Amino acid sequence: MDSNFTISFFLLLLLAGVPTLSAQQTEPESFNISGIIEDENGNVLIGASVTASNLYQSENTQSDSKGNYQLKNLQAGIFLLEIRKDNFIAHHQIAVNSKNLEHNITINTSENELSEVYLQAQSFKSKMEKKGFALNVVETGEASIRNIQTNELLNTTVGVKIRQNGGLGSRAEYSLNGLSGSAVRIFIDGIPISTFGSSYNLNSIPPSMIERIEVYKGVVPGHLADDALGGAINIVLNKQSSEIINASVSYGSFNTFQTNLNGLYRFDNSGFTVKASAFHNYSDNDYEVSGRSVVVTGLGGQQTPITARRFNDAYRSTGGTVQLGYTDIKWADQFFVGFTGSDDYKEVQHGAFMTIMPYEGRFLESDATLANLIYHKKDLFTAGLDVNITGYYGKRNRQVNDTVPWAYSWSGERAIDFRGNEYKYTWGSQQEGGPTLAKINRNVASIRTGLAYAINDNHKILANHVYSGIDREDSDELQSVLENTFLGTRDLHKNILSLTYELNAFDDRLKTNVFGKYYQQKSISVDPEIQRNSDGSRQIVDDVVSSNKKYEGYGFAASYELSSTITLLTSAEKAVRLPNETEIFGNDGDNVVANASINPEQSNNYNLGLKLGTFNLKKHRFNASTNLFTRNIKDRIGLPIETSLNVDEELIVYVNQGSGTSKGIDAQFSYTYNNNFGFNFNVSRFDLKIENRGVEIDVPNTPFLTMNGSLRYSFKNLIQKNSRLNLFYTMYFTDEFSYLVPQGSNTVGDDFFKVPQQLAQDLGLSYTFPNQNFVMSFDVKNIFDKPVYDNLSVQKPGRAFYLKLNYSINKF
Repeated sequence: MDSNFTISFFLLLLLAGVPTLSAQQTEPESFNISGIIEDENGNVLIGASVTASNLYQSENTQSDSKGNYQLKNLQAGIFLLEIRKDNFIAHHQIAVNSKNLEHNITINTSENELSEVYLQAQSFKSKMEKKGFALNVVETGEASIRNIQTNELLNTTVGVKIRQNGGLGSRAEYSLNGLSGSAVRIFIDGIPISTFGSSYNLNSIPPSMIERIEVYKGVVPGHLADDALGGAINIVLNKQSSEIINASVSYGSFNTFQTNLNGLYRFDNSGFTVKASAFHNYSDNDYEVSGRSVVVTGLGGQQTPITARRFNDAYRSTGGTVQLGYTDIKWADQFFVGFTGSDDYKEVQHGAFMTIMPYEGRFLESDATLANLIYHKKDLFTAGLDVNITGYYGKRNRQVNDTVPWAYSWSGERAIDFRGNEYKYTWGSQQEGGPTLAKINRNVASIRTGLAYAINDNHKILANHVYSGIDREDSDELQSVLENTFLGTRDLHKNILSLTYELNAFDDRLKTNVFGKYYQQKSISVDPEIQRNSDGSRQIVDDVVSSNKKYEGYGFAASYELSSTITLLTSAEKAVRLPNETEIFGNDGDNVVANASINPEQSNNYNLGLKLGTFNLKKHRFNASTNLFTRNIKDRIGLPIETSLNVDEELIVYVNQGSGTSKGIDAQFSYTYNNNFGFNFNVSRFDLKIENRGVEIDVPNTPFLTMNGSLRYSFKNLIQKNSRLNLFYTMYFTDEFSYLVPQGSNTVGDDFFKVPQQLAQDLGLSYTFPNQNFVMSFDVKNIFDKPVYDNLSVQKPGRAFYLKLNYSINKF
């Protein structure tokens, strides 16, 4: 690694030693809140979530098998207690002053009407969404007990569209207001998910392990400190320090099996804490497909359309994390060292597009091994000074295996020529280029450091730095020793600094956030080549191509509460997105060709929003929000503007498409009655135009109108007392779009390249048994078996059935 990594790593080790010093300082006094949670009949509630939050602090826990809960290390002040159990919710306002408090809680599960306190207090989710950013906070309570993947949960969020090339394990892109791919950065607790590789993705993290998901659209706050052009999705994992074990297993269509286990144990006397999680996913992905490319070629070259099952698309992933350390002690709120390991296997059915000649025997294998260090401490040395350090370092590898020379058809059998004879590809592999066992070995590092200092209740300063580094070496076992000698290396190093100032005024009705960012990226390509000297001799020399690019960005977010239920929000940012490793160096596994000359993309992003609610009318609760946005983009990075001449290519390359503009509107509405019935609806409509060869066109392969809706109804005491049955319905609507630029009003054949209007609908139920520890759920995806497409018209799974069992022990 280069000097940037060395310096950052030593700083991380130095700050990791800070706890020893800070223990000698005077610690601000903190207090605990504890008690018992019961229902109206005096029955203790197991596994109820309790969150204490105010403007400066948020702590959460769960009730144990006896209904006991405890919140630790709360600073003096007024807190809102939010108590959740299944679909029940209650709020208490409580003052923490000069001693530990005992506060018992009773939830009226028969009515659960909220007190007047709730009308004046705000939840942690509501406070975050009122800070001025175009932000949606996604809660995971219901999803954690259903057979819902994290990507599916995100796909129901307003303005978010998951673009996925097929079934489980296929490559996914995240679109926010039309900007997608690497323009949207994904984080796990602030660490770029790209650090973990393809074998550890969002679908590997069950919702039960997630505290919340933060979706920032267009404008990304300084504390995330990354080059996110179109927005960011930050997965915040559970950090509760109470003992818990959660296990789930599901099985369903296409031989899909998923299981995960996560647990935590803390020794109260010492604070020593052990955290561990593991997952395993498998699917044959043998769902049916049809369409213009799904044909069988017979004698004489006659093509017959068929409905076929995918036969080379199986996926398997396995991984886990173990962390040892201390929580809630004087010198650290959290201090962990740990290890993360994962590997996956993915068969490849076709190239970037579904073509008439599918692959057989082409597959990818990936693995990652990463050591990590985490240190969080509030009020370090002095009150108001917080430090957060998260670092990962390790190896990430990927290999492409393509050695089968025979041609295949969508029937799963070997293809025949016009004479009826089976034939081989002249290049000897499924993808053009010849047989390959190409392997990419990477050393990766990512270190995030954050400092925050609250000068007083109204002023706060934050400084953040993130370093990401990749040292990459390519090789191919099927090439000769001489050819492997001439394979190059690829290094990519990125530093991003940010400085933020936060101001709260007018009794916290006005909230402002002003930030600046500094971006620096260095790429180095080294390719050995033979050079002929003046005397006629030859020698091997390194052809080195490097670049060191630096940019600046800045932005702000502001909100003003006209009343407790009406808030105006606005935000803007000059954003920069640096090309990533795949776009610069390519990736054989994803059929991506290198483009070393690609430029960063830049954008001026603007948001103007309005939030209404929450309004409470007896048993009725509802809220609504909307956001107007525009993105003025320069050098947008994406796939080439397609023509009818290249839509069947196996390979793709990322290019600078040109300058463009995205503008549109989001809106969402939610309603609940008596916490038994719930309705949610959202819509996103935008235009994304780009100037191509002097002509402004709609960007192809982009859906411009999406809508999502969901219904929920709960039955209490069904079959057994204290049990609960939840029924769910979800719909996803995507308007028609084309992956070909319109060729004009007088041309024919454009319909051939259109992805039709789509409406997918899901049904589900979950049954919580009386002990509250065991939940069984059943889901039907795409209940009417409608054709569903996504990136480049690749078909996704049809109707599918899944059964999931979830078991939790909240105290042991």
